[in-house]
Amino acid sequence: MPTMTQRRMTQRLADLRAELKARDLDGFLVPKADEHQGEYVPPHAERLAWLTGFTGSAGIAAVLAEKAAVFVDGRYTLQVRDQVDGALFDFRHVSDAPLGDWLLETLSDGASVGYDPWLHSKSGIARLTSKLSKAGISLVPVDGNPLDKVWQDQPPRPVAPVEIHPMKYAGQTAEEKRLELADGLTQQSADAVVLTLPDSIAWLLNIPGADVPCT
Repeated sequence: MPTMTQRRMTQRLADLRAELKARDLDGFLVPKADEHQGEYVPPHAERLAWLTGFTGSAGIAAVLAEKAAVFVDGRYTLQVRDQVDGALFDFRHVSDAPLGDWLLETLSDGASVGYDPWLHSKSGIARLTSKLSKAGISLVPVDGNPLDKVWQDQPPRPVAPVEIHPMKYAGQTAEEKRLELADGLTQQSADAVVLTLPDSIAWLLNIPGADVPCT
């Protein structure tokens, strides 16, 4: 008899598939990622863990109408088998049996695979598109994540206030850090730098947040 966890994961997968069918999608990609592409994500972005049970720091799932798979690297080949139901998901190594190959093996010509454009890098999608397009399979950016639509008790996005990091912990003022950064830009003959990771911005301006514990 299936356990309560198995029944819950089976239902989540079924709910997502129903949402994909309603959107006329043949599949959907679920990465361990948030909008900042950081290694750690806040609770509302733990979509991979919610759908599969896998809690490692890196991985991606592909969900199709009849099949699904979880792709992890060598650090998690044992953990993924402990946490994920093998009756629901195939286990694949991201390098030895990559996502693109699995999609080519599983999908037919003309299939459409959705992805949330906020959760993938431009280069990653470009590489996957190049591989799949040769077989007539298209990647489709979605407007609104279909997994979020079926995750009924999804935690809210972080709204904790920004605070000033005390000097006894920061070691340098934000002004000193900005001057040091500007000096580095001059040495590199650069006019500007774009910072996108929250931890980089928090460090530079001495304004730690509480989005992800212990970061």
